[in-house]
Amino acid sequence: MNGAAARAWLAAAEAEALRGGGDAAPAPVGHVAVIGAGTMGSGLAMALANGGLRVTLVDSAPAGLERGLSAIRRAYEGQAARGRITSEEAAERSGRIAGTRDLAAAAETDAVIEAVFEDLALKREIFAALDRTMRPGALLATNTSGLDIDAIAAATARPGDVVGMHFFSPAHVMRLVEVVRGRATSPAAIATTFALARRLNKVPVLVGNAPGFVGNRMMRRRGEQAERLLLEGTAPERVDGVLRRFGFPMGPFAMLDMAGLDVGLRARRERGATAAVDDALNALGRLGQKTGAGYYRYVPGDRTPHPDPAVTEVAREAAARLGIPPREAEDEEILDRLLLPMVNEGARILEEGMAARPGDIDVVWAHGYGFPPDRGGPMYHADAIGLPEVARRLAGHAARTGDPTLRPAPLLERLAAEGASFTGAPR
Repeated sequence: MNGAAARAWLAAAEAEALRGGGDAAPAPVGHVAVIGAGTMGSGLAMALANGGLRVTLVDSAPAGLERGLSAIRRAYEGQAARGRITSEEAAERSGRIAGTRDLAAAAETDAVIEAVFEDLALKREIFAALDRTMRPGALLATNTSGLDIDAIAAATARPGDVVGMHFFSPAHVMRLVEVVRGRATSPAAIATTFALARRLNKVPVLVGNAPGFVGNRMMRRRGEQAERLLLEGTAPERVDGVLRRFGFPMGPFAMLDMAGLDVGLRARRERGATAAVDDALNALGRLGQKTGAGYYRYVPGDRTPHPDPAVTEVAREAAARLGIPPREAEDEEILDRLLLPMVNEGARILEEGMAARPGDIDVVWAHGYGFPPDRGGPMYHADAIGLPEVARRLAGHAARTGDPTLRPAPLLERLAAEGASFTGAPR
């Protein structure tokens, strides 16, 4: 594959994505409230302060608010100590952030970004309160990673002002923002959101309101296949190694350990899903790095993942319960089963209009999920393989596993039959 051509495709796709804000005039934003002072909320406060904005960080729990403000101070002090910013810049940026327990303080701001944990009822409660608090025309954004924007907006009397801003952690470092358009989101709200994201040096991509939006929706397909590989007897370190050699900074299981397995468990419960191995590890209290064991084990004070035979045993027991026989998967099959289901879901996303262009999907994956830029993104990668071959491989995996989600999506089948492509990538 030509890495230069792949990077050129991504650059052009990013430029196109940045035009997704439309032609409406954005409202001026100089002061933003962030609701929730956890890891994401603290990172958002830093991202906004780094962009020169005033920030009011709101958290009703005194201990949570203090932890968030302390984390921000330590982060800025650490950046200054490493020479990334001056001590004066650290003090200036930290000084732009004020903390409060009172949601009413958001009334004086131009925009709010809600960043509490993924609980639809809680978010609706917060947005109903914000509706009573915020001035008319203020932007009401939620940082949800996959909940229904329309359900959140329905808790307000101004759904046109409600939009999704799905940042990626750490929010002051990662550049992607999925801008999620609800049914009622106004063009002005979209334009204001894009302008705000660009002021923070982020890459905004407009996406539709469907579970998981674009990135996490495709990630779920990868996660399902990663779990299935474990059930068939492939060790986590082998799955992760295949993706690292492809160019990802880390594999799916190391990433889950870093994020915390309980986070994924909450998301699955929200949509009524299960995952035999992951659920069993949660039940054992193996939540990842924070507990010293997840898919890997960890030495105190060291985030290096170490293979753990106990996980293989958990997977073997789960496979026996489910009647899944062991089999040996070659590296090429492992890679296909991790990446091609993402491509297939990408085709469904395009057909549903949840992403406007294949390039938008590739930008999401390059900037939010570590897809190697020399590979161009999942849709570009599929074109480089050739869509007839992608469809053939998916059909083969679907037939062998009995998994209907692996059957080629209608758009993929149609393009393959026509000899067409998603992106025009040369083979």
